[in-house]
Amino acid sequence: MRSRSAFFPLFAALSWGIMFPVLASALSRVDALNLTTARYVLATAVLVALLLAREGVVALATARRGTEVLLLGALGFAGFNTLTNLALGMAAPQQIALFAATVPVVTQLVRWARDGVRPRPALLGLSLVALVGVGLVITRGRLDGLGEFGPGGLLMVGAVLGWAFYTHGASRFPEWSPLRYTTLTSVAGALAMLAVSAVADLTGLQHAPAAADLVAVSPQLAYAVLIAAVVAGLAWNTGVRRLGPADAALFMNVVPVTTFVVQILRGYRPGAVELVGAALTIAALVAANLATRTRKAPAAPAAVAVTDRAAVIEPVAVVAR
Repeated sequence: MRSRSAFFPLFAALSWGIMFPVLASALSRVDALNLTTARYVLATAVLVALLLAREGVVALATARRGTEVLLLGALGFAGFNTLTNLALGMAAPQQIALFAATVPVVTQLVRWARDGVRPRPALLGLSLVALVGVGLVITRGRLDGLGEFGPGGLLMVGAVLGWAFYTHGASRFPEWSPLRYTTLTSVAGALAMLAVSAVADLTGLQHAPAAADLVAVSPQLAYAVLIAAVVAGLAWNTGVRRLGPADAALFMNVVPVTTFVVQILRGYRPGAVELVGAALTIAALVAANLATRTRKAPAAPAAVAVTDRAAVIEPVAVVAR
């Protein structure tokens, strides 16, 4: 069951790794804030339609948790994606993607601070090993390469913190399906992004894109909306539900390695140190998966809860309906 469950955060991480270079290519035509807003307004419309079709209009209610949903949506969707797109305008995609590898460690620390759950030593150690591997991939073993991030790196620190709180927040809504949690937080995030973009447009900090610009980046938007936002978002929150925030977050180490592979396919040639780093990251992920399998199997009631139709949403099945 854990091997099957691992597919969901793995798919999300692979999708997001491809997303960095895809979105970077669109920033030449559309400003970062407007690109983020267009992406999530469209993605939210799709998610709302799926939620209404599957769970009905009652699922749109926040059950007196509107403030928490708004905060998580602003931190996760608006915060992470807006800051990431701004950072992509200041540094190469593979450099910015490196920061995604800090999500596993940060998520465990957030869980420790908020819930008092100490990180499992093995999982924390493997998170750090994977982070070292990613560092080798991106910097090619040169420590001075870490000094090239500049303002983009500072923006990504905020993005990572926002995503860590969002990932942890999913575990605080056990009575909601991943589809409902993803949709309602996406609505909140889209509203926050619309407000910020409107202010930026009115004050001249950016300019609303022309229709020709949106048409020019429509292939990038299609991928970013349907795959990287809708399907990957559902897959991520399903993985968090099944594996827990700390275990699911470990798969974020795949994001920068995937971005690195995309850059290779575009003509970049890696060195031996980079290949060693990629192998180290993959080995740490495999070891973490094996380590979590050795834990005591849950009791029968817990197993029933995991497979309950209302608790778990298969992202592919939802989109296919």
